[in-house]
Amino acid sequence: MTDHKPHPEPEVLAREKAARQRFLAISLFRLSGALILAFGLAIAMENFTWVMGQKARIMGVIVATVGFIQMMLVPRLLLRAWASPRRP
Repeated sequence: MTDHKPHPEPEVLAREKAARQRFLAISLFRLSGALILAFGLAIAMENFTWVMGQKARIMGVIVATVGFIQMMLVPRLLLRAWASPRRP
């Protein structure tokens, strides 16, 4: 006896595909935010010759702050924007 699973409906497949794309987008925002944060810390520690001294610290803190915001806040905002409506 062979078990045959019914094919999912097209709208179910479309919702699953959208959910995967949203998950990927949120993951990429987190990853890129972490990379920007690390780059900002490297700038602040004066690891590059093109910016040194007080300017490096200020620029590094600004870049690291942007990376932190992108890593922590943007995914939460996207989750809230893309959340499915709750059923009563």
